[in-house]
Amino acid sequence: MGEFWPVPDVLAHLTGGWRVRRSVRDLTGGDEGRFEGSTDFTELDGGGLLHREAGAFTWQGVSRPAERTLRFLPGTSPGTADVRFADGRPFHDLDLTTGRHRTDHPCSADLYRGEFTVRDRDHWRTVWRVRGPAKDLVLTTDYVRAR
Repeated sequence: MGEFWPVPDVLAHLTGGWRVRRSVRDLTGGDEGRFEGSTDFTELDGGGLLHREAGAFTWQGVSRPAERTLRFLPGTSPGTADVRFADGRPFHDLDLTTGRHRTDHPCSADLYRGEFTVRDRDHWRTVWRVRGPAKDLVLTTDYVRAR
């Protein structure tokens, strides 16, 4: 087994519940935050998965509830996904057939550069580097399959 764990079908692999831990580092100001919660991937009518994340985000000592919803739709080739925001706007592509994927998402004046890696059946990670006129962040999220 290599450094990455190939996933022949990303939607089948992600289906179910995951425990989530995310660190957020502001490289300009030095602040750090964290998110802890869960993500559930459930089947959408018509194909794909609904991604619902909920938990608590702590920033500068203040903890608040946080949540987000994404849609993981079947991609352009077998085993891939087209990730969209809840309102249908495009977010990024996702292809984990090699166990690793890099992608970009331009957002207004900012650029989100993402790397997705799969370690094994029950562990995967995303790292987003966000750069823009008012941002210089690194968001690292670890997912562990819930049992």
